[in-house]
Amino acid sequence: MERTAPDREDVARIYRRPLLELVFAAAEVHRRHHDPRAMQCSTLLSIKTGACAEDCGYCSQSGHHATDLESEKLMPVDEVVRAARVAREQGADRFCMGAAWRGPRDGRSFDQVLAMVREVKDLGLETCATLGMLEPHQAQALRHSGLDFYNHNLDTSPEYYPQVVSTRSFQDRLQTLASVREAGMKVCCGGILGMGESEEDRIGLLHELARQDPQPESVPINCLVPVAGTPLADAPPLAWDQLLRAVASARILIPQTQLRLSAGRTSMSEELQALCFLAGANSVFLGDRLLTTPNPEHSDDLALFHKLGLQVGHAVEV
Repeated sequence: MERTAPDREDVARIYRRPLLELVFAAAEVHRRHHDPRAMQCSTLLSIKTGACAEDCGYCSQSGHHATDLESEKLMPVDEVVRAARVAREQGADRFCMGAAWRGPRDGRSFDQVLAMVREVKDLGLETCATLGMLEPHQAQALRHSGLDFYNHNLDTSPEYYPQVVSTRSFQDRLQTLASVREAGMKVCCGGILGMGESEEDRIGLLHELARQDPQPESVPINCLVPVAGTPLADAPPLAWDQLLRAVASARILIPQTQLRLSAGRTSMSEELQALCFLAGANSVFLGDRLLTTPNPEHSDDLALFHKLGLQVGHAVEV
C-alpha cells in the first residue's frame, strides 16, 4: 500500500493535541512497531574536530565562531577502532564517526575514513558517519566500505533555516540525503530544538522529516546545548513540554524509525527522559561526550534504564 505523506496541517493537528492524549497515542504507535522495553544504544566519536568552514549558529566547531575549542586533525584509524571496541564493551551496537567538514575531499583523508568504516564494521558494530555534504560517488564509496547509516540533519524548518546557517542551503541538505539513498545507505536525519525557533518551525521540521520517502530509519531529536562564542549562546532553554510534543509527534508520524533522544540530555530530568521514552524515544547515545558537548555518564544511563525496566540492545520490531 502506497504511503500518503502528511501535509503540514496534519502535522500541526497532531503536535497540538492535548499533551497527555498525544503521549498516549504515541505510546500506542510505538508498541505496535517496537519492543517498548528495548533501548538501542550508539556511541558518537569526533574523528576530526574544529575549524569547520560552515557557520552553523549552534556549533562550537565552526571556524566562524570564537569558541574555546581547540582544533584537532583527523584521528588515526587504530585510535578510532580502539574507541569502537570500548563502545561495544559498554553496550553500544552502533558506532558513529563525525568529522567537522563542509564535506569530505577525495584523497588521503577520505581514504582513512573508508578504512575506519571497514575496520569498525569488522568488529560487528553497525556503522554511521556524519561528514557534511556528500557527492554521489563519495556516498557510493562509503556504502561499499560497509557504512550502514549516514547522518545529515535538517536542523530546523525550511523557513527558519537561513537564521541558523548561511554557508549551505536547506536544499543542499536534501541533495546529500538523496545521494545517501541512491547509494543504498540508511538515513539518520533529525533536527535541533531550542534555537529560538517558533512552534510552527518545530512543526515544519517534523513535516519535512515525515514526508521523506522513504522515511528516515533513524531520527535524532536534539536540544540545543548553548556554547559560549556561538551566535546561539544566549538562546533560552526549550520548554520541556515542547520537547515531549516533538518526540511524541515524531513517533506517530514516523512510526518505524529508531527515535533517538540525543543532545541536551544532561539538562533533562530523569522524569522528562522517562516521559520521552514512554512517548516513543527508543535510542540514545552512550558515552560522556557527543562530539564536543557533554552527555550523561555511562553509569547514570544504565541506572536509569534499570529503574525503568529498559534493556540495552537493538530496538527489536514486533
